[in-house]
Amino acid sequence: QVRLVESGGGLVQAGGSLRLSCVASGTIFSIDTMYWYRQATGKQRELVAQISGTSTYYADSVKGRFTISRDNAKNTVYLQMNSLKPEDTAVYSCNLVRASGYNYWGQGTQVTVSS
Repeated sequence: QVRLVESGGGLVQAGGSLRLSCVASGTIFSIDTMYWYRQATGKQRELVAQISGTSTYYADSVKGRFTISRDNAKNTVYLQMNSLKPEDTAVYSCNLVRASGYNYWGQGTQVTVSS
């Protein structure tokens, strides 16, 4: 069993930056895929970014503004969010999917961007 704990959320003005962290209680391997999702109030959960090995993917809505990275030695995945917009307001959650298929979720961290 792996526990994921997100941190780094908060209230920021539009145009500002935040860095989210997701720390795993167990080892994260390079072959594991890590995802950042977000869910705004009243909306469906959407994939924001993912990283597998050194390959990354970004939703069009965040491309060029957000950067996902990982530090396997620290069992941590980051989401650097720049040029934040009010529409980025959501609960952000990390998700670990092992190559074996095991799937783990964090509890989420709130990001609020004021205009």
